[in-house]
Amino acid sequence: MRSRSASNQTGKKFEMDIRALWGSQLQAPSTTPTTQQTLDMPGLQQFRIPDLLADVPLSDSSNPHYREAAAESRAWINSFHIFSNRKHADFVQGLNELLCSHVYCYAGYEQFRTTCDFVNVLFVVDEISDEQSGKDASNTCFSFVEAMRNPDSDDDSVVAKITKDFRARFVRLAGPNNLRRFVKLCEDYTRCVIREAELREAGKVLSMQEYIPLRRNNSAVLLCLALIEYILGIDLPEDMYENPIFMKAYWAACDHVCWANDVYSYNVEQSKGHTGNNVVTVLMKDRNISLQETCDYIGDRCQQFMSDYLSARDELQATVGGDASRFIEAAGSWIIGNLEWSFESPRYFGHEHDEVKRTLTLTLRPSEVPEEVESDSDCE
Repeated sequence: MRSRSASNQTGKKFEMDIRALWGSQLQAPSTTPTTQQTLDMPGLQQFRIPDLLADVPLSDSSNPHYREAAAESRAWINSFHIFSNRKHADFVQGLNELLCSHVYCYAGYEQFRTTCDFVNVLFVVDEISDEQSGKDASNTCFSFVEAMRNPDSDDDSVVAKITKDFRARFVRLAGPNNLRRFVKLCEDYTRCVIREAELREAGKVLSMQEYIPLRRNNSAVLLCLALIEYILGIDLPEDMYENPIFMKAYWAACDHVCWANDVYSYNVEQSKGHTGNNVVTVLMKDRNISLQETCDYIGDRCQQFMSDYLSARDELQATVGGDASRFIEAAGSWIIGNLEWSFESPRYFGHEHDEVKRTLTLTLRPSEVPEEVESDSDCE
C-alpha cells in the first residue's frame, strides 16, 4: 500500500504544476470556516468523512502529458464562451484535466487529450442541466446524445458543437464494439440526467433501491470507464459484459467512485440545495440515520466495494486474463485516482483541501444565494 508521505509529495508536485498552468485563477474561496471562525460561530454542525484512502491498496500516478494536453483542452472548451463568471470559476477550480491525469495515467498523448475533452464536455452538460427543469434538461441532453449518434445533424447548439468535436477524436481509435457501447451509454446517461432534473423539480428523493441504477448512469462513471477500451486499444466482445467475475469488479469500481464522489461533494451540494441526487441524502432518508452515521456507513460500504474489486480482479486474472484483465486493472486507477484528485482539487473542499485530507472534518456550509443570470453569458 502506498504511503501517505508519497501521496503528499505527489500532491505538492501537482499543486506546483496546477498553479503554473492556471495562476491566480486558482485562488478559490474557502468552502469551510477556519478553526477560529468555527469557534466564533456556535451551532455549526461538523461531521467527519470516511478515510477512504486508508482502504485502497492501489498506487496512484500521473500522466506525463498532463500539462500540454490540459492546456490545449481547456483552451478548446473556453473558445466556446459557455460559462457565466461563477460557472467559469467552478470550471477552473474543478481541474477536470487533473482528474484525467490521475485516472488515465497510462494514456498516450492523443488518447489523454481525448479524455480531457470528454470530461470537459460532461462538465458542460452537467452544469447546464443542473440548473434546468426536466423539459429544458431534456433539450440539452438531446443535443448531446444526437451529436454522438449523428455527427451530421444540423443542431448548431454549443452542446452539439463540442460533442461533435469530441466524437471526431474518439472515433479515430475506438473499436466498433466500444463505439456502439459508448453511444448506448450516452443514451442511458442522458435519460438519467433528465430523470434527475425531474426529481429535483418535484423535490423527490428516491429510495436506495431506485437510486443505485440512476446514480450509476447519471454520474457518467460508466462512460468514463468505457474510455479505458479506447485508451488501451482493445475492443472487448459483448459477452464479456455478461461475465459475472468481470462484472463484479466493474460494478465495484463504479460504485466506489460514485459513493466517494457523493460523500465528498455533499457539503457543497447541500449548500446549493442540490441534495436529492446524493447517496448521503438517500441513505439518511431511507435508513432514518444521522449525517455522521451515514458517512460512517458509506465508509463501510466503500470498504466492501474495494474488497469485491480486488477479489474479482485477481480471479479474473487467474481464469480469463488478456484484455479483460487489462481493462479491470485500469479501472483500479479510477478508484485511487478519484480519491487523490478530490483532495488536490478545490472543487469539493476549497483551498482547505489539504487540511480536510488530514483531519477528514468538515463544517456544514450555509446556503448560497442563487446566481443571477449574467448578461455576458453565452449559455442559453
